[in-house]
Amino acid sequence: MASPGSSFWSFGSEDGSGDPENPGTARAWCQVAQKFTGGIGNKLCALLYGDAEKPAESGGSEPPQATSQKAACACNQKPCSCPKADVNYAFLHATDLLPACDGERPTLAFLQDVMDILLQYVVKSFDRSTKVIDFHYPNELLQEYNWELADQPQNLEEILMHCQTTLKYAIKTGHPRYFNQLSTGLDMVGLAADWLTSTANTNMFTYEIAPVFVLLEYVTLKKMREIIGWPGGSGDGIFSPGGAISNMYAMLIARFKMFPEVKEKGMAAVPRLIAFTSEHSHFSLKKGAAALGIGTDSVILIKCDERGKMIPSDLERRIIEAKQKGFVPFLVSATAGTTVYGAFDPLLAVADICKKYKIWMHVDAAWGGGLLMSQKHKWKLSGVERANSVTWNPHKMMGVPLQCSALLVREEGLMQSCNQMHASYLFQQDKHYDLSYDTGDKALQCGRHVDVFKLWLMWRAKGTAGFEAHIDKCLELAEYLYNIIKNREGYEMVFDGKPQHTNVCFWYVPPSLRVLEDNEERMSRLSKVAPVIKARMMEYGTTMVSYQPLGDKVNFFRMVISNPAATHQDIDFLIEEIERLGQDL
Repeated sequence: MASPGSSFWSFGSEDGSGDPENPGTARAWCQVAQKFTGGIGNKLCALLYGDAEKPAESGGSEPPQATSQKAACACNQKPCSCPKADVNYAFLHATDLLPACDGERPTLAFLQDVMDILLQYVVKSFDRSTKVIDFHYPNELLQEYNWELADQPQNLEEILMHCQTTLKYAIKTGHPRYFNQLSTGLDMVGLAADWLTSTANTNMFTYEIAPVFVLLEYVTLKKMREIIGWPGGSGDGIFSPGGAISNMYAMLIARFKMFPEVKEKGMAAVPRLIAFTSEHSHFSLKKGAAALGIGTDSVILIKCDERGKMIPSDLERRIIEAKQKGFVPFLVSATAGTTVYGAFDPLLAVADICKKYKIWMHVDAAWGGGLLMSQKHKWKLSGVERANSVTWNPHKMMGVPLQCSALLVREEGLMQSCNQMHASYLFQQDKHYDLSYDTGDKALQCGRHVDVFKLWLMWRAKGTAGFEAHIDKCLELAEYLYNIIKNREGYEMVFDGKPQHTNVCFWYVPPSLRVLEDNEERMSRLSKVAPVIKARMMEYGTTMVSYQPLGDKVNFFRMVISNPAATHQDIDFLIEEIERLGQDL
């Protein structure tokens, strides 16, 4: 595939000169946005750069105050200063919007009111005085609102109300005190990119219908492969619908590499295949094996040490056992950043074993891949450059809006050979441009969402240096939390030592349990503490943090930090809130 070759597509400089806080750069992007979006762009830029007052707060389920809006004129001057007619949404329906005749005025008014709702939500997401969640039980929400679909259309006033209601009960995942999942935060440039992507509303299968997006995917995947350490960024890759699908792609390609005949003849034509992964790995490896007909029994879980890292000697032992039984080891999936402990498997040792036994090495770096952007922390993935494939989810540690997951493959052309079906109605061979940019035939999907633009635009805005600062800050906050609670009364660490990622795993032990001996009764009572505190957090709406059991360890809190809006004060608040909500248990 030829390189696009224009500096326009490349990423911001290492010194962060592409930072959106640079007034010249930011204003330039604003002017472009205003040119193409008119009033909507004006409102967004005014909010972001302080050129106007913030939008007023609106009540959650109250009808929007938009029944008498002034609509934009349909004259040839854009924007114009013509008097605007009133728009009464109570008498308008979706059929009155574009492409309806004379639909431009109500369309612009309607979309601007939707934008007002969205911008108010964005601002409230960063306001620590607002709730992270307005929790209601499912039956309460079902009874409070009519969610059923009807034969007859509702008017646009009701549609705007539905937008407000939906956001009222949405979880504010961008809130500085939301720590519940690996994907948190709300990036303004990423959000703008997502809006643009939805507006373009195209598919990623051919260059002819997504020319810029296809080029950006080429540029971005190449940059990611360079960062992994593959010479010149060589190889292949694709953006997929999440890390689970990226991991399944790796399993699919590894199987094809060893037994290409499986594509036509199926599993009956190949011997019993065995995959290996750690006992702390993501469940998607077993799901992928089930979906591909390999079977979950053919995924062997390798023992981990006390920090959750795969033990290489056990991996080699299990490979030898499988071969002695006549089975064929075809894939080892190492994890760079496990979901619960945040552990990094010893990739160099795993790579040596894979080379020795000629097995495909995959690295699931969905959670930990972002650390490759940090000079301080990328050593934790030493050996990733020896992998045959890598899963990397920018929508996790890098804060790109969901969804954004990449599967990177070291051998170019292998993904195409594995998946292509030569559909002549899409991938004609006599097109007038370079057919290497028709990337759809290497994907399992036909319809594929544009996931690259969010990452590309954020990279341009932040530069690599901006992502590095974000990641370093989140890991520093995790260390700050660890240092506070490791010797604090009422806290017990799940494992010893400073965490390698932002995962901080701990038990909160209420006063009533601190005097009990460490026995089965104490463990039984302790297992109920985290679920109760979590439920109270959600009912008060003050914060959210995850909990789970693991192996023989009863329910414990797993704190993760990927939101750049979080501060030391938010960590302090979390500790105080856990103690406030759990002291009576």
